[in-house]
Amino acid sequence: MGAAAPAGALAIAGVQPHKSKGQNFLVQPRVADRIVAAAAIAPGDAVLEIGPGLGMLTERIAALPVSRIVLVELDERLAARLAARYADDRRVTIVNRDFLAIDAHELGGTAPYRVVANLPFNAAAAILERLCAMHPRISRMVLMFQREVGERIRAATGTSAYGALSAYTAIYWKIAGHFRVAAGSFHPRPKVDAEVLSFAPRDPLPFHSLAGEQALLTTIRAAFCAPRKTLRNALATALALDGPALEAALARAAIDPAARAATLALGDLIRLAHALPQPLTLNHRDA
Repeated sequence: MGAAAPAGALAIAGVQPHKSKGQNFLVQPRVADRIVAAAAIAPGDAVLEIGPGLGMLTERIAALPVSRIVLVELDERLAARLAARYADDRRVTIVNRDFLAIDAHELGGTAPYRVVANLPFNAAAAILERLCAMHPRISRMVLMFQREVGERIRAATGTSAYGALSAYTAIYWKIAGHFRVAAGSFHPRPKVDAEVLSFAPRDPLPFHSLAGEQALLTTIRAAFCAPRKTLRNALATALALDGPALEAALARAAIDPAARAATLALGDLIRLAHALPQPLTLNHRDA
């Protein structure tokens, strides 16, 4: 599909792509085929697509013997276009809302979702965070990000791209695969390439309760709040802990107080969360 085809479809729908909304519509069929294949959708699966836009991924999903398809589309005119197109397909539900404002229970159904999305670049990290919070209801995700964000998500410990986003995502998911998508595969063409990541649920999860989950998330935020500082200094500032208590916690976790957050793997962060005095509270002026 060339640029003229999506441009014409958008014009018919009365939609003007907005950079402020991160709207870059996928126009390369081979990329769409590869994304849907990566989702490993099986007969009877329920699928959630975020930001279907012109429906290039949707038409491939709808061609499969799935039980349910939920399309969450923010743009009212694109949502109406999709509703008209799939009016006779009882499997398809259109939700004309901002995904970031949706409660997971509004999506309906009980079966875990396969999530497929060409995410708007300007909201991708926030959407990923919401999906992490929905992890019990998701069996697999295949998501498209700006290339730099994708590299940060899958970055290995100790690399320049590794940070809070890498650690946060690793709590819930393992990266099952990734591939790059050239900027020319979109309309309008963005300034940067994209990257598609496949996420498989981490099993078992590295926490056993809501309190344990929150302690781990707080530890990650605190450790990475000032990544150039030593852990001793970053944690002391972010958690407002006194020196002796912090030194004792780092010793229990077998972590060097002079290390930087970027050197901590998920296992290190888990040990640190267990070792720190509970409950953990962030000093929001600094964290």
